[in-house]
Amino acid sequence: MKDWDPYIRGFKAFLQLEKSLSANSVDAYLHDVAKLIQYFEVLGISINPEKVQSDHLKGFLKWINELGMTSTSQSRIISGLKGFYKYLLLENIIQADPTELLESPKIGRKLPSTLSIPEINDLINAIDLSTPEGERNRTILETLYGCGLRVSELVNLRISNLFFNEGFIKVTGKGNKERLIPIGTVAMKQIRIYLSTVRIHIPVKKGHEDIVFLNRRGSRLSRVMIFTIIKQLAIKTGLKKQISPHTFRHSFATHLVEGGADLRAVQEMLGHESITTTEIYTHLDRDYLRSAIIQYHPRA
Repeated sequence: MKDWDPYIRGFKAFLQLEKSLSANSVDAYLHDVAKLIQYFEVLGISINPEKVQSDHLKGFLKWINELGMTSTSQSRIISGLKGFYKYLLLENIIQADPTELLESPKIGRKLPSTLSIPEINDLINAIDLSTPEGERNRTILETLYGCGLRVSELVNLRISNLFFNEGFIKVTGKGNKERLIPIGTVAMKQIRIYLSTVRIHIPVKKGHEDIVFLNRRGSRLSRVMIFTIIKQLAIKTGLKKQISPHTFRHSFATHLVEGGADLRAVQEMLGHESITTTEIYTHLDRDYLRSAIIQYHPRA
């Protein structure tokens, strides 16, 4: 929002000249304020910094919490916003600080663990690729993490919904709603390997011909099987966190958002509707979503 530009420029000068902060620190502060601006844009709220109230900020924190951002990152953003409003107070631009009552996140239900990139690498590297199931399981993890899928979307993924030439896959999410998700090169390559070296040799059960992931009897995998695969890998690598297929979805969102991806793009890819209505995203084109994956996902 252009209304914010003069305030942002003033805050930047304040951080550089009066606070003598490094370029990285200045960028971090500005990045935190930019996330708040994105939030207002997504909700279609036209508001300048002087009109922001604590209720707006609480809604924003609830929103990034639902996206799967870690408590540490939420705390950092709160710190950044406090710095911004302290500056506005010092400059007599505002008379009351809306961040005064904000506390570090203790909002919503406890989120599942988020895996670090090294932890994800450890889990994937622990898979025994000498067996057909190992190659399949690696493909499952790369797809969960590379696309942020729900477990139900993974087990029901269809070959006819792989649009690799365009760089997308199509899934059926909650409420039977279809959406297109950008897919990175690592996951795409792994699916191709699995289809051409493992799945091709499985005698497929009738009715499962179009399903991507099959068990050795040629049937679609159950949700429980996906949980089991992940639990066994966690034990094998000595990972102490409680993890599930959903952990990979949260990690997908968190790594994109913390890497700098636009919140609207991440919500679109996750198929989230609890945060705001889907009509908000109709202007987001597919090239934009795909560029978000390519630019910000660790395995793109």
